[in-house]
Amino acid sequence: MVWWWIGNAVLVVVIPVVVWLLNRVLAAIERIRGATDDILVGGVALTGKLDGVPEALAVTDKTIEEVKVGAVRYAGSVARLLG
Repeated sequence: MVWWWIGNAVLVVVIPVVVWLLNRVLAAIERIRGATDDILVGGVALTGKLDGVPEALAVTDKTIEEVKVGAVRYAGSVARLLG
């Protein structure tokens, strides 16, 4: 008789709670999957906008080199005036 009550408790209480918890976990997984799909779409769109970066960096490097030459010349002149 005790086993009968234990079996009924499992059927009436434990199984519905397990199903409810599993449903909540699966719902969270679906929300995460949707968010990761959105991130993937955004990442792919972003990579298309990065095609011109190497050329822009080459121009930036050239500009920095020109500024550096001018700054060294200026610093040398100032050093001679102060020295």
